[in-house]
Amino acid sequence: MSSRKRRRVEPRSAGEMLAQFTDLDGVPVGVPPVPAPDEPSGRRGLRKRVNTPTAPRQGHREAGRGWAAVDASRRAPVYRATTAEIGGLFPLLASNGVPAVGARLGYDVQSGGAFYVHPTEWVLRGIVTNPNLVVFGEPGRGKSSTVVAMMLRMMLFGVRSLISGDVKGEYTPLLRALGITPISLGRGSPNRLNALDLGPIRTRWPGWSTAQQREELTGILARWTRLLTALAEAQGYSPTVTDELVISKVLARLVGAEHGNSVLRPITVPQVVAQLADPDDDLWQVTRFADHRQFLDHTRQITDALSNLVVGPLAGLFDEPTNFDLDWDAPVQSMDLSLLRPRGDQAIAVALTCLGSWSSMITDLQDDGDVRLVVRDEVWRQMRLGLRAIQAVDSDLRLSRAERKIQMLVLHKPSDLLSVGAAGSQEVSIAKDLLALCSSRILLGQSTRVGDDLAEELGLSEREQAVITGWAMEGPGRALWKLENSPGMKIQTVLSSTERALFDTNAGLRAAPAADPLDPGPAEKRPSLVAVPDAAPARRNGASALR
Repeated sequence: MSSRKRRRVEPRSAGEMLAQFTDLDGVPVGVPPVPAPDEPSGRRGLRKRVNTPTAPRQGHREAGRGWAAVDASRRAPVYRATTAEIGGLFPLLASNGVPAVGARLGYDVQSGGAFYVHPTEWVLRGIVTNPNLVVFGEPGRGKSSTVVAMMLRMMLFGVRSLISGDVKGEYTPLLRALGITPISLGRGSPNRLNALDLGPIRTRWPGWSTAQQREELTGILARWTRLLTALAEAQGYSPTVTDELVISKVLARLVGAEHGNSVLRPITVPQVVAQLADPDDDLWQVTRFADHRQFLDHTRQITDALSNLVVGPLAGLFDEPTNFDLDWDAPVQSMDLSLLRPRGDQAIAVALTCLGSWSSMITDLQDDGDVRLVVRDEVWRQMRLGLRAIQAVDSDLRLSRAERKIQMLVLHKPSDLLSVGAAGSQEVSIAKDLLALCSSRILLGQSTRVGDDLAEELGLSEREQAVITGWAMEGPGRALWKLENSPGMKIQTVLSSTERALFDTNAGLRAAPAADPLDPGPAEKRPSLVAVPDAAPARRNGASALR
């Protein structure tokens, strides 16, 4: 061991540090040097003091010598230093203004603070005007993992989630890890979902008062009418108001509402088609047709359009009674449509429309105080069916606050909304207006061309656009979060090791698919969520990160 005595290094004072890193000789402008308390005034190497007041707090008590703007004629001091040294003197970094309430999703790379998400709390605090979110991002930029991480962590706050049609099967691993069996529809699956299913209404009906029964039934019939007219429009026929009246009367007769029955009868699409094809005298008379033949001639087109659903590519999927039990109290539920892809894009779009109507009815019956997150993945497929399908999505977004729902639209790029109709059409106009109904925008990495479109549609600044096309393209989970008119925030979503295994959308590229698409595989090979990760903060490169 060396016997030499280690020399003690005296720390630099603030004045010495600033004098070294400034382009001015001596102390900053307007701050005269003063002797340090422990040194005589005549010694060399005077220590400089900073932030020395040069005037009373409220200015000099003389005319013309009160508070005034800084004299621009004098050259302002320029300081050079690392953030580690100068940060204590000039704390320029501030938090993003989002309250630390809700699911901890990641961290703000600009301030280094943790980032929390709770859309309904944002509404209550006046940060946004509605709880809806829209997600834009190229494939592979972490779009799905960001959505699923938010769903998983919001469960800790009692927010249940419903995936209204999982087209690619990306959410199925999460459900299985939580011990929930997703409902698969399509090739090889025995499951059937009645598009006109009553769900939990059938069991709750006897316990409701007459007034509540009337109110709930009015909403159900209106939703079913919109669904059937939208499905008819998907076949190329534009229903009239008379068609809507006829369908509403048929639905009321079939469900047993006309005579005030104490028990509602389940109905299916084939029953509606049978009533339209062979109406009794009461039906054509109550709908004010002159005779039986006039009724058939007027309703022929919508009858044929609905018949195509029974004999077309969706035959057997949505026209039979529901044959599975759904756990209404599960933290998350999903309809896996990945097995439906061989039947074509229109089949998937029709299925999404049926599921959208069905899920709306389910969430309408939630208990008071419950909040539900409804994820609409690839919603552009549904909106391609026609004007009524777009209006259904528009209505759900407008009613989200009243119905205690968080609607989340998942898209690739703004042009997805332009593909729902001809340029300048009413369909495109309404589809583009949907963005105004989503106060929170999550913008992951995009190409320069798509970045230009986003900047135009969402009113982004040049700096915000550069974040999307630059920084966000350098790694998955990076996104610009834009809340209403607030400046965009650079947020990095952070996943735990368990979550990374669950949210791996590239798993299909690394291993051969299972022989049976309905077989989840050996239980010991599937990740399991023992508890929702707390994602405790840690320090990383000077910023607060989440592991």
